[in-house]
Amino acid sequence: MFNNIKNIFNILDLRKKIFFTLGVILIYRLGCHIPTPGINSQALTNFFNQARGTLFGMFDMFSGGALKRASIFALGVMPYINASIIMQLLTAVVPSLERLSKEGADGHKKINQYSHYLTIFLCIVQSLFMAIGLEKMSAGSGGMVFVKYPGFFFRLITIVTFTAGTMIIVWLGEQITERGIGNGVSLIILSGIIAEIPMDFWKTAALVRSGEMKLFTVIFLLLIIVLLIALVVYVEQGYRKIPIQYARRVIGQKNYGGQSTHLPLKVDQSGVIAVIFASSIIIIPGTLAQFAKNPFINRIAEYLRPDGPLYVILYAPLIIFFCFFYTAISFNPVDIAENLKKSGGFIPGIRPGNSTAEYIEDIISKITLVGAVFVAFIAIMPIFLGRFFNIPFYFGGTSLLILVGVSIDTMKQIESHLLMRHYDGFMKKDKSSNTGD
Repeated sequence: MFNNIKNIFNILDLRKKIFFTLGVILIYRLGCHIPTPGINSQALTNFFNQARGTLFGMFDMFSGGALKRASIFALGVMPYINASIIMQLLTAVVPSLERLSKEGADGHKKINQYSHYLTIFLCIVQSLFMAIGLEKMSAGSGGMVFVKYPGFFFRLITIVTFTAGTMIIVWLGEQITERGIGNGVSLIILSGIIAEIPMDFWKTAALVRSGEMKLFTVIFLLLIIVLLIALVVYVEQGYRKIPIQYARRVIGQKNYGGQSTHLPLKVDQSGVIAVIFASSIIIIPGTLAQFAKNPFINRIAEYLRPDGPLYVILYAPLIIFFCFFYTAISFNPVDIAENLKKSGGFIPGIRPGNSTAEYIEDIISKITLVGAVFVAFIAIMPIFLGRFFNIPFYFGGTSLLILVGVSIDTMKQIESHLLMRHYDGFMKKDKSSNTGD
């Protein structure tokens, strides 16, 4: 294992990619501590300590704690993620965007450009509402104001700073994707989640030292977390393989086709996106309650507390629904069936065309149900752990899915570099897959 890790740094190109990625992440983490002019960061931190289970709490997680520090990277990559999801939804329903997505690299580049424009628009809107909200809010009983000099110039500075900060993060992420290792935006989110872990350990250790939490409880929690991570790794790498046979064709004196392959269908097609959708909807009342002092909204927010039974009852079905919804818009069995038919491929025992599409759709529906129930379980389990064991930090299913998913994707990319240069990989594989030419 250690020898295989050493091989990573023996490859010059891979070593450069890894150090470049780490350098960009370091720049991002430094930017998370540069304050935005005109905002009382201490008051904002106090507010976020009370904002668990609201939209702000989720935004702060995706910003790596930059939002509660009121840094220039306060919005994080959440606007870009929302813009990308919106563009993906629009691509499925707008014919012109659908045609553009099928034009190869140029089409994807154009759609990515539209995503950037939409990101800037979302940043401006979110920054404006955040500036207005900060002007009106105070940090509870302390009477500490968030903004000392409210007005037009404060709002303008906030909009420009937050929007520029998000676009810098997006640019940094794209640099990692092009010149580093792994998906840049995902690694930036991952770095923010990991950056909060040492503080969480410190809080837990302080409770153990003070006697408020028993050491046995901490060990038991760590074992459960390790088991959950192992389960996520197992399911996230799960595929249903549909056998594909290509017809043999004779062109001139050469035979083409005739080989067998398979169509891999991922068990969890939506990944963390379904959890983000469900979380965003169910925590809206709690978010509104932070601004509006309406008794009706406050009552709903009280019912939908993250540790409340109604929250769990609604949260799980929402996740399952969005798993099916995202799979439906991102996976088209009809297109797959048509492509197989054009290339001379077929599923043994299934007629090409509509019958193939119906067969694939039936299978994807069944495995999506398994994946959706699994994602709902992973998202809900930390809620019960936090409630029964009084965990002093936020341990969410969204963080766990991101942590595991991004780590697996990055490790696979490193693995491909090793195998391409005839090194043994560090991930568990069949020996036959590690042989070179």
